[in-house]
Amino acid sequence: MGSDRNSYIGLFLIGIILFAWMYLSAPNAKEKAHEAARRDSAIKAQKLADSIALSVSKGTQNNTPDRPTATNDTSKSDSSQRIKKLETDFGIFYPALNAQPDYTTLGNDLLTVTFSNKGGKICSVVLNDYKTSAGTPLRLFYNDSTRFGLVLNAYSKFLSTDSLYFKVRSIYHSPSGDSSALTMRLVTSDTEKYLEYTYTIIKGSYMVGCTIHEEGLQGIIPSNSQDIELDWAMRSPTQEASIKAQDRTSTIYYKYYEDNVDYLSPMKDDKKSLPNDIKWVSFKQQFFSSVLIANTRFGSPEVGTMKETDPHFVKYYFASMSVPYNHQPSESFGMHIFFGPNSYELLKKYSANNDLQLERQINLGWGIFGWVNRFIVIPLFNFLNRFNLNYGIVILILTIVIKALLFPIAFRTYVSSAKMRILKPELDEINKKYPKTEDTMKKQQATMALYKKAGVSPLAGCLPMLFQLPILYALFSFFPASIELRQQKFLWANDLSTYDSAIHFNHFTLPFLGDHLSIFAVLMCLSQYLYMMANQQMMTPGSNDQMAKTMKWMMYIMPVFFLGVLNNYSAGLSYYYLLANLITFGQTYFARLFINEKELHRKMQEKKARVVKPSKFQQRLEQMMKEQQARRR
Repeated sequence: MGSDRNSYIGLFLIGIILFAWMYLSAPNAKEKAHEAARRDSAIKAQKLADSIALSVSKGTQNNTPDRPTATNDTSKSDSSQRIKKLETDFGIFYPALNAQPDYTTLGNDLLTVTFSNKGGKICSVVLNDYKTSAGTPLRLFYNDSTRFGLVLNAYSKFLSTDSLYFKVRSIYHSPSGDSSALTMRLVTSDTEKYLEYTYTIIKGSYMVGCTIHEEGLQGIIPSNSQDIELDWAMRSPTQEASIKAQDRTSTIYYKYYEDNVDYLSPMKDDKKSLPNDIKWVSFKQQFFSSVLIANTRFGSPEVGTMKETDPHFVKYYFASMSVPYNHQPSESFGMHIFFGPNSYELLKKYSANNDLQLERQINLGWGIFGWVNRFIVIPLFNFLNRFNLNYGIVILILTIVIKALLFPIAFRTYVSSAKMRILKPELDEINKKYPKTEDTMKKQQATMALYKKAGVSPLAGCLPMLFQLPILYALFSFFPASIELRQQKFLWANDLSTYDSAIHFNHFTLPFLGDHLSIFAVLMCLSQYLYMMANQQMMTPGSNDQMAKTMKWMMYIMPVFFLGVLNNYSAGLSYYYLLANLITFGQTYFARLFINEKELHRKMQEKKARVVKPSKFQQRLEQMMKEQQARRR
């Protein structure tokens, strides 16, 4: 098998794998309906909790003085009985059932955080340095699309603090302006018994500190409750130009306590009860994350995701875990919440002191592909990024450097191609000598003998391709995950992190392409076709065998496969592949100038003239062929 053929087959298989992965990962209508039903059930549960507060509100309004009528007296009596029942059912938490909505905003140079008195929770986070694809402020979540609270086992029922009202106790700003803090206390009828949340924000940090403090609740929470459930949920809004890309990269990540990072499948509705305690859980979006990090650990974790049917949202995340409760008069539990971009270097910086491994949320590929990105591509990309160049130029320089590093390996492929062209007439003679199917074994033996005498290995063209594959796959993961390319313009592309839709179809869609045509993807596929056509012409002419016909067929099919995949992927990725093809084409041309085929042919003839003793492996292989041929006879 020639080296060019090996390259074609390798690229063809890559195209099939990528194409099949994109097609099979798309959710069907049944899955979408099931996911919508699950999300609606969660919303109904929240509305049920809200209805309790509404009933109290109505009861209070019905106590408004009015003309003394029999009907009014009955209504007042019913309201009074309802209120007394709620006071009995909810005990000291009864005053927290009803209040006017109120919001408090704190922030720093990176974040603007809004807190709600309902649930005492963070109800909105805006990242000050980022915008959505529509140019609006980038908000990670909204007040009506998030849930955060403790589930208290009290008075023979479970109460969610997310539906109860808190009151601001204090707001603190440091004299230097470097930090601020907010304390919110759950409203109760007993000032000696309460629950408090304290949030802290520090200048220049994406971390928000959160401390849960419980005072005097040991007599209310049953003695057999050794922990308290913490419930967190969020609907992630649409932020990027490509909803499909945001959907296929949005999921839940989590790190086991003193162990590795894992995640749920982003391609389907998924839910897991995790077997061990966790250190953190993350609601990861394509380029941004919200990460809840325990100072110690979370117990009994359960996490899940569902795809959204509402076009304004992409994923619904939910997680429940427990925090320890030791029935002491005064207890606290500390944690931090990261709200920020999925920048590899930034997340690695936040993870450095505590080995949090937050950077593992960024999908850089598994195994050797991830290592290539972490130890070669990212350091090189960050080095080039220091010069404040346009990212199109950065990708160009990155491509040149990578191709230059791989050139010694690629040069062996070119030498192998030259050797195969030189041997082509002799291989044709062998094919003419053994035209019959029953002589296949003899033809293979003669071919191997020719390779051996000439000092040519048919695998010499395959091995360099195998060395280049990790780079190819690594960059396939790197460019779509690189937040540095987000909303960066180059030529006609407005955003290198997603597809460039210079050609948009307004009234129809095409199979596998969608409603647009990416110019970079088209150019890349054209370059792939021209490169394969040039290689086909450089191969020895006059080949009429079946393999040559297969190669010609692949020359037309492969660019179509790649277009179907890359048309909806990062423009930066297509641009890189385009540059790589053009540089490879140039390297092939110049390599032929430096390879003296006449001298190479002379050396091969000298090797053929030598008497070479077959190796033990070759002897065993020939013996196996003879035995197989004998069995056929």
